[in-house]
Formats: sequence, C-alpha cells, structure tokens
Amino acid sequence: MLSSAHAGGTTGTAGVVRNPLVEAIEWGLDRMLSVGYGVVYDYIFERFRPYQDLREEVCRLIETTVTDGADRPKIRVLNLGCGPGNFAVPLAAAGFSVIGLDRYGALVDIAREKRRARRLAHLAFRHGDLAEGAGFLEGSFDHVVNIHSLYVHPAPDRLLSEAYRVLKPGGHAIFVNHTRHVSLGSTFRDLKDREGLGAAFRCLVWLVPNAIFEVARKRVGPHYWNEDEFSARLKQAGFTVLDMRRTFLDEASLLVWARKSTEDSV
Repeated sequence: MLSSAHAGGTTGTAGVVRNPLVEAIEWGLDRMLSVGYGVVYDYIFERFRPYQDLREEVCRLIETTVTDGADRPKIRVLNLGCGPGNFAVPLAAAGFSVIGLDRYGALVDIAREKRRARRLAHLAFRHGDLAEGAGFLEGSFDHVVNIHSLYVHPAPDRLLSEAYRVLKPGGHAIFVNHTRHVSLGSTFRDLKDREGLGAAFRCLVWLVPNAIFEVARKRVGPHYWNEDEFSARLKQAGFTVLDMRRTFLDEASLLVWARKSTEDSV
C-alpha cells in the first residue's frame, strides 16, 4: 500500500500520515480488481472442467458424513474465502446451512446477488476475515471449506487455527491450496504434449486470467505448500489429516480432508 506524509492526510495506527485521496484511489482500484476477478471467475467456473471436478469432489466428501435421515439445515458449513459463492451455492442447494465469508467486500456483494437470484434458503454471505476475528463462536460449524485462498492469505497459519476453533468436535474441514505457481507458458506446453492442442487451448480460459490476477494482486505470499509442509501446518493447528491428494489443473493443487478430534471440548 502507498503512504503519504502530505499535510491534511489521516494518521493510521502506526502513526503514518495517509492522504485521503490516495486511500480513495487505492480502495477504488482494489474494488475494481475484486469485481473484475469475481465476474471473470464466475464466467470461468462454469466453463472450466477442473473447477467442475473440484466442486463435485468437495460436495461428495461432505456427503460422506451425512447419515440417512439427517436434518440437513442443521448441518452448518463455513466457506472461507468464498469469493462469488461458487462452492457455497451448491452446498446450500444440497440442503445444508452455509455461511460464506470473504475478505473482499465486492466479491461478497456478487455472492449475495447470486443468493437472491436463486432464492436459496439457509445461505448467507459475510464480509470479513476469520483470521482477524469474524464473530463466530467456538464449535459453531460441522464443516469448514476453503478453496485456493490460503496461498494468498497474509496469515495462513492463523486462519487454520481459527478454522479448527470454529469446528465442532468431530467436525471436518476441506482445504485446497496451490503447491506451485501455475505458469501460463509451461502449463500450456505440458498439456499440449500430454493431452493435445485442443485440451491446452481449452485451459487458456483459466490460465490467462490467472496470470493477469497473479500480476495485479497484492503482494502477499504466495504460500505454496507440498504434502509434508501442508500436513505439518494442519497438525500444528490441531487437525488430524484423513486424506491428502493432488487435484485441479495439472495436479497443481493439494486437497486435504481433515478432522477435529471428538475429544476436544467446546
């Protein structure tokens, strides 16, 4: 973020004088990027098979925990880094009570419009960051879902600890995180060599916007974790790792299915 020592500016918590005009410009640019990202992500999501597969994988894992005759609206799911709601919406459509939480207000606005358009009960979206305190009590949720936001979060370990705290004893979490930078050029070439030119061109619908996003986004991280590091960080937060596997485009991400011990009291 830029800072200014011009007269007439505002003073932040660190004593740095901020120019209101600079702050307003930064806010506007950040919101424009967020809105643009949300609209493009929405377009991509329904046209990019790896996202479709990942959504099915997430929903299938949560379904494995549901017993016959379960009262689905009483099963609470927290979707961290929910973006425009592409994972929260199908979970709510399946009957679960879902809260989507995101640090970017513009994405939350898009998600809320989607909820209103689809008239889904038991679905709400909130602007906030769980790592900074979002007002959820300990043991509030049966499931936590987080897709592709840990690697750009300013405090990923804190986020994992808070995700553990808000889970009920015996609750489950799904975390998906990138293991490496997905290069446009090298990924396109690898896919072309392995699956053909058609498959490589179809993946450009995600590769090109992702490359632009990586250039434009705030310089936080990236926190790319391999199997050993991801497992260690989850265990440090308290989780028991039940399953871990490669997923998404060119197996560039890790999906972790984790659990909070039933011995942890609320």
